[in-house]
Amino acid sequence: MKHRSEILAIAVPAIVSNITTPLLGIVDVAVTGHIGAALYIGAITVGGAMFNMLYWLFNFLRMGTTGFTAQAYGTGDTSHTSLIFYRSLIVGLIIGIAILLLSRPIGSLVLGFMDADGPMRDLALRYFSICIWGAPAVLMTYSMSGWFLGMQDSRAQMWMAIVTNVVNIAVSISLVFGFGWKIEGVATGTLTAQWIGLLAGAVMLVSKYRPAMPPLAKVFELYPLLRFFRVNGDIFLRTACLVAVTLWFTHAGAMAGTDILAANALLMQLFMLFSFFMDGFAFAGEALSGKYAGRTDMDSLDSLVRSLLRTGLVSALVFSLVYFIAGEQIMGLLAEDPGVVDTARRYLPWAVAVPLCGFLAFVWDGIFVGLVRTRSMLVSMAIALAVFFLTYYIFRTPMGNDGLWLAFDAYLIVRGAVLWLDFRHWRRSTLR
Repeated sequence: MKHRSEILAIAVPAIVSNITTPLLGIVDVAVTGHIGAALYIGAITVGGAMFNMLYWLFNFLRMGTTGFTAQAYGTGDTSHTSLIFYRSLIVGLIIGIAILLLSRPIGSLVLGFMDADGPMRDLALRYFSICIWGAPAVLMTYSMSGWFLGMQDSRAQMWMAIVTNVVNIAVSISLVFGFGWKIEGVATGTLTAQWIGLLAGAVMLVSKYRPAMPPLAKVFELYPLLRFFRVNGDIFLRTACLVAVTLWFTHAGAMAGTDILAANALLMQLFMLFSFFMDGFAFAGEALSGKYAGRTDMDSLDSLVRSLLRTGLVSALVFSLVYFIAGEQIMGLLAEDPGVVDTARRYLPWAVAVPLCGFLAFVWDGIFVGLVRTRSMLVSMAIALAVFFLTYYIFRTPMGNDGLWLAFDAYLIVRGAVLWLDFRHWRRSTLR
């Protein structure tokens, strides 16, 4: 299959990076679990969720940087790729500093949303107050990761993730078990890992690319900067819609009772596993579609799209088949409570359908990031959001939790279908 080698060259390291990324939170919980009090695990869980919610909204720095960089790479304009890098890096630094300056109200706002109180709130706030100093590092890492990917180099992104996790494990264990720092040790381990991960990226950047620093006046040139913010604004709003669906899915499960909430959370792990895999191919779509668009090589772009769609379909079929055959066994490994597993088993067919319903959304998201057609991504997400809530409110009474899963699967289908139609319309317009 044409493009197979270049797709895998980007997708495989990206998949490894995606799988290692959640280890930051898992390591924190695992280390805290040996301190001796369930309160600490709860505080770490709340604190980790706070940062996931906060940083998820700023992931536009990575996605926007990837699209612009990939297109500049396709044209062979090294001065432009350097300019994009420094523009994104400086914007990430400025946003990170702003988060630091506003850390107290941000912490109170997010903690209030997480509905944490008492001793757990105090511990979570202590964790937050330490880890927040990593905000500039995290956001600059987003910029750097996006730039590496746009340069067709997902291995650098992978090594940044690996270094970050190794440092997190080593420092957290040393501080907690060697110095008895408890939650402060876990937070300091995470903070240290974030800055060391950024440093590792900087070392790879300098040793391999050495992008020349352009004049600051060029970096802050008005029109390109406004376009950068417009594109990233589209991605930010799209991410906000995605977060809204995710939060409402959890909220609706909680309203249905503890067993349903736990069962939905368990089934969602199957979706997360699939998403880690498919995101790797979405990243390949970002890098390669941007490169071909930059070269205005539409024939290669079309063949790339066909290859990615075939790969996505095969991957979805494999995941759905595995979940159909071994879904109950997988859930049994993830949870010990037989009541939760039994409840989840009832809704397993919806989770089996998720890969087939969702693979188009992942593939097209990657392609549209590379094409920097972010307004279309926002429109498709807004339509899918409306379909999700409309379907949920129509079917929640007659179908209960089945109606919630129907709404989620419909939301995934609509995301992919709208982008597919948009791409076909765009390609027809370019042929005229």
